[in-house]
Formats: sequence, structure tokens, C-alpha cells
Amino acid sequence: MKKGVKIFWWVFFSGLILGILFIVAANVGLLGKMPSIKELSNPTALIASQVYAEDGSLIGKYLIEDRIDVEYKDISPQVMNALVATEDERFFKHNGIDGRSLLRSFASFGTSGGASTITMQTAKNLFTEGWSTRNIAVRGIQKLKEAIIAVKLERNFSKEEIITLYLNTVAFGDNVYGIKNAAKTFFQKEPDELTTSEAAVLVGMLKGEIYNPRRFPDRAKSRRNTVLGQMVRSNFLTEAEASALSKENIKLNYKKLNENTGLAPYFRGVLGEELKRWCKENENPATGKPYNLYKDGLKIYTTINPRMQQYAEEAVSKHISYMQKILNAQKNIKNGSVWKEHENVLEAAMKQSDRWKSMKKEGVSEDDIRKSFFVKTQMSVFAWNEKREIDTLMTPYDSIKYHRQMLQAGFIAMDPQSGAIKAWVGGIDFKTFKFDHANINTKRQVGSTIKPLLYGLAIENGGFTPSTPVEDVQQNFEGFGPVPATTASCSNQTMPMAEALAQSRNCATAYIMKQLGNKGNDAAVRFVEFLKNCGVKTDIEPVPAICLGSGETSLYEMMHAYSMFPAGGFSVKPMYLTRIEDKNGNVLQTFTSERKEVISTATAYNIITMMNGVMKYGTGKRSASYGINVSNVSGKTGTTNDNSDAWFMGYSPQLLCGVWTGCDDRFIRFSSTSVGQGSSVALPVWAYFYVNCLKDKNTGLDSKIAFAKPEGMVADTLIDWAKMKPVLDEGAQSTGGGTTADDYGAMPTQPAPASGKKDSVSKANVPKPNDY
Repeated sequence: MKKGVKIFWWVFFSGLILGILFIVAANVGLLGKMPSIKELSNPTALIASQVYAEDGSLIGKYLIEDRIDVEYKDISPQVMNALVATEDERFFKHNGIDGRSLLRSFASFGTSGGASTITMQTAKNLFTEGWSTRNIAVRGIQKLKEAIIAVKLERNFSKEEIITLYLNTVAFGDNVYGIKNAAKTFFQKEPDELTTSEAAVLVGMLKGEIYNPRRFPDRAKSRRNTVLGQMVRSNFLTEAEASALSKENIKLNYKKLNENTGLAPYFRGVLGEELKRWCKENENPATGKPYNLYKDGLKIYTTINPRMQQYAEEAVSKHISYMQKILNAQKNIKNGSVWKEHENVLEAAMKQSDRWKSMKKEGVSEDDIRKSFFVKTQMSVFAWNEKREIDTLMTPYDSIKYHRQMLQAGFIAMDPQSGAIKAWVGGIDFKTFKFDHANINTKRQVGSTIKPLLYGLAIENGGFTPSTPVEDVQQNFEGFGPVPATTASCSNQTMPMAEALAQSRNCATAYIMKQLGNKGNDAAVRFVEFLKNCGVKTDIEPVPAICLGSGETSLYEMMHAYSMFPAGGFSVKPMYLTRIEDKNGNVLQTFTSERKEVISTATAYNIITMMNGVMKYGTGKRSASYGINVSNVSGKTGTTNDNSDAWFMGYSPQLLCGVWTGCDDRFIRFSSTSVGQGSSVALPVWAYFYVNCLKDKNTGLDSKIAFAKPEGMVADTLIDWAKMKPVLDEGAQSTGGGTTADDYGAMPTQPAPASGKKDSVSKANVPKPNDY
């Protein structure tokens, strides 16, 4: 044998042996981690956890990658055809590696197309990290590993399972992963509903972001037509069908669900924190580690009613935007004097801003950073328009003032029998204002909404009845002074307790408080214990002024406490989770109501009747102007010192609602009590919501359902409501650290009626829209 031939065969066999050793080394993990048999048998990727409403509709996700798995049978055949025709036309014929494509790629040095099969790309998506590297040697090793994994996948899975795995893990642009999310995001369809053209658009996107139909419609259309041509070549379409489809424009229905969009964003934020705690306390048996909310594909079922949630968000937007105009027209807001002596708030806000932190990180001096806040800059700020933002030229310092002057709101609606929360609104716009005003950690003074709870204690344990005479006279508590602090709101008359509640009489309420313990703060201590039993867990200082609402607590806790009235004496803890499942639908935990009897059914019914008087003749009578028949509705308004907080708590036999409104900085408030009281700022939010819920038969609400009177209960002799005279503009009276009485005073301008007509706003009271 000639020397040259010997050398050839030596090189050939040496190369062959080295190649085999290289493949073996890659297979056993010497060239980097390879998936185990268990991992290959149970391939996975990051799966978004999904949040469902009570009707089963998807309202949100928690994710790193926006991906949800779907089964083969739930994907349109047109997607499969488009994918195979474009990416791997011999997919159903090879065993993971396509020899013909491999030889063609080598022969043309990659210019005639790659050699990756759908199976190899699935291996890359599931098991290869850092595949975007430009290092040829590293990428070569990765390709070898992908080929080995592809062969193993072909042994473990059917072709249908492999192509489904691919479609569930591949990226479609806009941080959307998987065919289910792509179909939903770009066309608002399920994967099995996609047309041939839509399937071609999505498959065309796999070539790169430059074919994203949202950003590059012309390129996307051209790429779609290329995919249609490939489908003709593979005999999935006729020439005539492809020609007809290629002439059509792409019809997107784009809507991407993220933390700032979709229903109930504030609720999803609160729910997310609850779920993180749950995940830490529960182990995933598949990994032996705590569940990961963002990776493990949990299915979370909630009590949220999508229709009610929509009505709640609309009600907040409708009325708060209206009230914002009135606040903006207020003199101290227009001329900026509201910030006098509060510059420290603005200073703190500057230093907490992203602008300050980023400039500080870059090494800019504090003086230069501060100067930058007074230079006009092009920016987007919140606005009450459809987009909830507008571009404007403004100094960063002025933008801080502008945003902090926005009126905020918290709203919760729940079934008082089960505690199931049906709607949750934590603010006016989650994108701009992340702080949630409805959750248990947000405390504000509750004003006169505390009074029904005190009256409940007085009836249950103090021997009172709705017709018990009470004195509307300032009371002195030894060691604590007079309550209320002034006599301005005292009529010095004797009246039935029911009338005192309807008119929200501060002095009469203080009188009732004193009858429950006339030494120092004995009554206050007793009342605080009662509040805790009702569900108010916040530590409230036991001072006599708490009977007027000087204490601070959360809207969530007020919902808990108020539930005992419509629930017949049982305090029901608000709940929003019904069950949690793993990605395969196995139930991990279910949640049920927590109920506790606090007062008798008779006491609850008496309070219901008295609070119905509030709606018919008292501080809540404005509800009639919204077209609400209040025969079977009870409620209570609340307003705190200087109108910093406005409340309304209202309920029917089927639904309990709570509304809080105010600015985050309490010195920013309405200067007029007739405008800033609970019946003007908070009650209308409930009214808009309640009317829409009643109109929608799908909510199941019926205004004709009445509260059930307890059997054997002897009716108390109530007052003659017709003789009542409303107190006009009672005003906010100091309680020495406390709160106010509400009034019947008319607002300068009345919000739109519930019919949906435009707001009736007089030019004298509402300014032209600001240029923001």
C-alpha cells in the first residue's frame, strides 16, 4: 500500500474514532450538561401561572416567559401544515436528524438553508442554554448536543407530541411564547380557531422579530405569502387558494395581557403577594422545592366576577374623573398654594424617583440632580383620557405635584354570605399609580362609617333599640375631654337612635358611646374589643373619639366588619381564592368561607332597618337621583376631618360594597364639605356600579329581594321619618383627632344620572380641561 493511501486511511479512521468519542463525550455530559432520562421523559419550560375569574375566563398571568401549554388536538391543522411546510418538510419521515438537509447545508456552506429539524429546534428550546452565542466552536458543540437530544426525543415521543412541544415553547415575538398565547395575543383566538392565513402569519414570525405584524405589517404580509407558497409546494394548499389568501391584508386583533392591562390589575397585584407566600409554604413534588409562581404554571381560580369588575372600574373612572375637575378648579390647587409648608413631601418624592436614583448612580452631584428637576422635559403623564396618558412638556418637579394631586379611590364588592369578593379596584390607574388603596395594609380614618358598628354594639349589649331616645349633646369623657371637640354640630335635642344614625349625629353618637361606659375610656376599650371581634384587626387606640371615626383602618377590614349586617349577624372574612391547581389540573388546595357569629339576627336586622333610613331620608338619600330604589338597600356615608377621606358602605341582601376616596397626601382635599363629603365623592361610585349590575341580568342581582326579618321578632316602633328635617351643610367638625358628621348639602354640580348621559357640569364650577 502506498504511503499516501496509508496516511489517508489513518486520518480517516482517526477522525472517525475521534468523532465517535466526541459524540460519546457530548452524550455523557463531558461537553456540558445533558438532560437526564427523567428530564427527557418530562420536558418542560417556564410556564406562566394563570389567574381565572369565577366564570373560568382568564384575567391575568404571572410569568417570566408568557407561555401556556396546549394539547395537539387543540391546535389548528393549518398551523401544523404551515410549520412543516416552512421549517421541516420531511418532519414526519426522519428520526430527528434530516440527512438530506444536513448534506445540502454542508455542500452550500449554509447558504441554501439550515439543517435543524423541528425536533432539533425543540431540543434547543427545551434543553440548550446560551444558544444565541456567536462563538462558532461553542455553537458547534451545541448543535451536536441538539442532534443527540433530538434522536432521544424521537425515541420517547410521537411526532404529534414533538411538534406540540415545539409549538408550546417557541418564541413568537413581543415576549410571547407558545402557540396558545400567540393566537390569543395577535388574533384573540384559541389555537384551534386560527385560519390558514393567520396560521401562516404566526409561523412566518418564527423567522424573526422583523416579521412581527404589529410592528412591520408589510414585511409580515410578504413573509406570510412566502409561507403560503411553501404550503402549496408541500401540497397543503392549491395555487388558487394561496393566490386568493395572499391578496388579503393581515387583520390583527392585538391585545397583550400584562400587569398593567386586563381586568383587575390592582387585585392581581394583591393576589400575587398572597400567592408568593403560598408558594414558599408549599413544595412542588416534581422538583422537591417550593412552588415557583412564575415558572410552574399554576392555575389560580378566584371569586372575581368579570362583569362586576368591569362595572366597578368604569364607576371609579366615571366619577373620580368628574370630581378631579372640581378639585383642579379649587383655588389652592390652581395657584399651587396647597403645597405651602409641605415642600418636604416634594423633596422626599424627588429623592424616591427613578430619575434621582439613576442620576445618583451615574455619579451626578445632588445639586445638579436637583437642578434637573426644574428643567422642562418632554414626558408622558397620567390623564383622564382613553389612553390614560398624554405627552406634554413639564418640569419633573411639576410632574410630581401634578400626580400627587390626583384623587384616588378604593372599591370592593363582595357576596356578604360567602365573603367572595366580586370586584376590587385599588386606584385610578395601575400603570401610573401602583399603590393599592383597598388592601388590608392601607389605613385611613373611617369617619362616620364606624357609627353603625357602635350602634350594633349598643343594641346587642347595651339595651338600646332603634327608638331609644338619645341626646344630641356634646359629651365629656373624664381624662379625655369633650367629644366632639366643638358643639357646632350639636342640636341639643333628644331623638330616637335611628334618627341619630340617619342624620349621622356626632353628639348623639358620643352620647351612645358614653352609655356603654361612662368612666374615662371604658367605653372605648369595650368598643375596640367589639371591633376586633367583627374583623377589624388594626390596633386602634381606645379613645372616646373613635366613636366618630378618628381611628384608622382599611377598606378590606371595614368590609369584614360590615358583613355581619347583611349576613344576619355573622362576620364573614373577605375571600378571593377558591382553589389552586398545578399545571396538570391537580387540585393543590381549596379555600372556603370563614364565618363567625358576632351579633344576633335581630340586632343585625335592626341595624339594617336603621341604615335603610340613612338611604331613604338621611345622608345617603342622594342615591335616589341615580335611579336606585333604596327599599331594599342600606348604607352609611363617612367624611373625616377637613374632608381628607370620603367613604360609603352600602349593601343589599346579595351584595356588600365599600368605597373610599381621597388623595394620598391628606392636606390635598376639597375645601368645601358639601363637595368633599362621602355622599358627594364616594356614594356616586357605588351608585354607578350598582345600577349597572342591576341592569345586567347575568350578575344575578335582584333589587326586589328584601332582607329577611327574623322569625318571632317584634317590630320596634320606629320614628316618623316624614317629620325629619335634614341638616344642611353640617360641616366637618373636629373631634380632637377625630372626624366629622356628614350632611345633606347639595354639590355645586351634580354627576350624570345612571342612565349614562353626559355629565351635567356648569361652566361656573368646572374649569376647561387642563392641558395635560
